[in-house]
Amino acid sequence: MFSFCEDPSTLETFQWFSCYLTNGVHMLFYQSFLVVFALLAITAPLSLAMGFGAATASRSRLFPLRLLGKGYTSMVRGIPDIVFFLFFVLVLDQGIEYIRHLITCPDWDEPIRQGANFLVCDAARTPQGNAPQWIHETYNFALAIFTYAIVFGAFCGNVLYGAMNAVPRGQLETAEAYGMTRRQTFWRVLVPQMWIYALPGLSNIWMILIKATPLLFLLGIEDIVYWAREIGGSRNSRFAYPHPDWRFWYFLALLIFYLGFTRVSEIVLGRLTRRLSRGQASAVGAAP
Repeated sequence: MFSFCEDPSTLETFQWFSCYLTNGVHMLFYQSFLVVFALLAITAPLSLAMGFGAATASRSRLFPLRLLGKGYTSMVRGIPDIVFFLFFVLVLDQGIEYIRHLITCPDWDEPIRQGANFLVCDAARTPQGNAPQWIHETYNFALAIFTYAIVFGAFCGNVLYGAMNAVPRGQLETAEAYGMTRRQTFWRVLVPQMWIYALPGLSNIWMILIKATPLLFLLGIEDIVYWAREIGGSRNSRFAYPHPDWRFWYFLALLIFYLGFTRVSEIVLGRLTRRLSRGQASAVGAAP
């Protein structure tokens, strides 16, 4: 970035770090923070939507729908996150290729599974091998987002289901006595009031989601943990500025980043809780 960066061996400490921290690899490291923010910005509302659907299904009068909602939340919450991430992404990727294989190559007569190999025709490869690199990265990121949404949607569903049940039954019966339909009671009485009961649980899920973002590294996505390990490691002769093993400092920087991020989240969630608590009565009938 600077004109004096052509020969790092001749630079003094400040100039050396100025060149080192602004080289191309560090720019990729800084951009990887945007990957984390994008994951959170997309996954959080998607998980909340899936959780709301699961909670609504769990309260349904239809037994199959109720079984589907409760089965989804119970099954996903009972599987360790790392196992689900590694397994589900692989299954989803192969499932997409298998469906495309059936559509694009109906005349294929060889077995798809040959030992440990999963073989489909070239036209069914997703994405195609000659596709630009950004398509491969976007596809992998989309798989990761969907997997995160499935996992955290189950936790959101359990929290929202409990919040719906926490709304006093008397208010729902009053709404029905005033002639509201079941649908009107749900959207005008139950849903607006359930958020104050759900917010503590949803706040915990948000914190856990922040802590789970390093799992992107296990899914093959070049996130902040990947670049911290690569740049901080001592095996970096392919970089322009080799140095000893500095992984301690890079991971310390990530620790500070996550602590600061969670602290900001706590402040925002605290203000949101106080705002939603306005006009709400406590269990003993007094204003909070």
